[in-house]
Parts: sequence; C-alpha cells; structure tokens
Amino acid sequence: MVKEMQRYFSKQKEKNTLFLKEEDLYHIKTVMRMKKGDLIEVVYEKKLYICSYEEKEYVCIKKEENANIINTCVRLFIPLLKEAKLDLIIQKSTELGVDEIILYKAERSMIKIEEKKKESKFKRWNKISKEAAEQAKRLDIPNVLGIYELKNIIYPNDLNILCSTVKDIKSVKSVLQNHTKYDKINIIIGPEGGFAEKEEEILCKNGFQKVSLGKRIMRVETVPIFLMSIINYEYME
Repeated sequence: MVKEMQRYFSKQKEKNTLFLKEEDLYHIKTVMRMKKGDLIEVVYEKKLYICSYEEKEYVCIKKEENANIINTCVRLFIPLLKEAKLDLIIQKSTELGVDEIILYKAERSMIKIEEKKKESKFKRWNKISKEAAEQAKRLDIPNVLGIYELKNIIYPNDLNILCSTVKDIKSVKSVLQNHTKYDKINIIIGPEGGFAEKEEEILCKNGFQKVSLGKRIMRVETVPIFLMSIINYEYME
C-alpha cells in the first residue's frame, strides 16, 4: 500500500530547492517524524513538486500537474459569527474550493471583534485556511479578509448571489445553471437572525440578486457547505 504524501506550501524557491516555514518543518520532524529521503508534496506559485527531505530543505525530484479544479473564482461573504462556526466555515469552504472568504458586519450579528484582537484573529483564521488547503491537496490557499461594510461590497462584472429567505424567488440551482459564463461568483450569506430589510435593499442596489436555497431552513454554518457542493457539481471540470 502506497503511503499518501503530506502537502505543504512554499514561498521561496532557489534553483531546485524549496524552503518551508519553521512551523511546517517542526510538523514534519516532530509530528510526522520524517527522515532524510522521505518524500512530500510542495506547492510553489500554484505548481506542485514532489520533493525529497534533505535536512532543513527540500530538493525537487519532479514537477506534477493537477487537474479537476474549479476554474470559476468563488468569493464567500460571511457575517461575524461565533468562533467555532467561523472555523468550520473556513475549513470546509477551503476543502470545497472557495477562493476567498471575506467577513462583514451585519446589523443582527451579535459578535464584535476588538481592534486589538483583529490581527491575531485573522492570523488564526488564515492558518486554518492553510491547513485545510494542504489537507485538500489544493494548489492555493484562500485568503480570509475583512471586516467589510455591506455598502462597500460591489462587484459589477461578476455573478452576485444573495442568499435570501424571501418566498417565490429563483433557486440557486437555476441561477447557477443559467449563468455559466461568469469567471467570478460572489455569494453573501446572512447572519443567524437573517438580513435586515434595508441590508437586502443595499445589496440589491449593488447588483446582488436574491436566490432561494430551497424549503429547508439551514444553520448559517451549513449554508457555505451546501453552496460550495452545488458549485462543485455545476462548475468542476
């Protein structure tokens, strides 16, 4: 039985050598207990390399190609939520192929982040994204950004989807199937109490169209998983 290789990301390459962060090297040595000559996968500039461990560096053996990815860029706009729910959304959305996760302020969000804690929070969330990207064998790491104001979420040339509980509107399935030519999809998900009416008005003025997710009422942390699964089905090559 062939053992599956661990995947890591590198931001530095010199000739045939790829360098990893200290935290990754610690994981390789202490957690995975790898030895000289053991092989791993290293991603550098969205290209995959098979590398051999040589002390504190990795020497490239061969370059691989990756397939079966979503060519459409997907941004998820998520309201501020409790930490456990945000962690789950970031992890699972990354595994399912999201390109960017952007946090925003909603009127009915109960969570506030102190300015002095923002840097450490986003560092942690981006670490979750990185680890999920490695686990999912991705060639890139989605950025977790924010915190946006709803009025500033404007992408006039993209397909903009607003998840709504309003009755008698188009389903997300029909909207996606009728808009297959867009390179970028922006999806905004409401807080646990739902959008305030004026918030939906602002988003619709900014070019978002309301869509229904069906008859079931899902928890906010379930919605991104549901949507990314649909997008995978509709857009994956």
